Amino acid sequence: MHQDYFVYILASKMNGTLYIGCASDLIKRVYEHKNKLIRGFTSKYNVTQLVYFEKYEDRISAFHRETQLKRWKRDWKLELIENDIPRWEDLYDALL
Repeated sequence: MHQDYFVYILASKMNGTLYIGCASDLIKRVYEHKNKLIRGFTSKYNVTQLVYFEKYEDRISAFHRETQLKRWKRDWKLELIENDIPRWEDLYDALL
């Protein structure tokens, strides 16, 4: 059975606090962030808006990309987001 993996970026608001994560079930994971079911960084700083994601066919590729993005400069991350969604719309509803 094939399992896709996702690397995603959440934001608190446009140009706000960013969080980068990796998940096999993107909808479930973002739901958990939005409803503050995960204690920690995202719930503390209200980082709940899905602003970017990439799909991978294996966990290792997704993990490597997550690690790469976490090492990027903030400006690079902002540019990556704004190239896809310049108005920083929440992509979560489009996934449902």
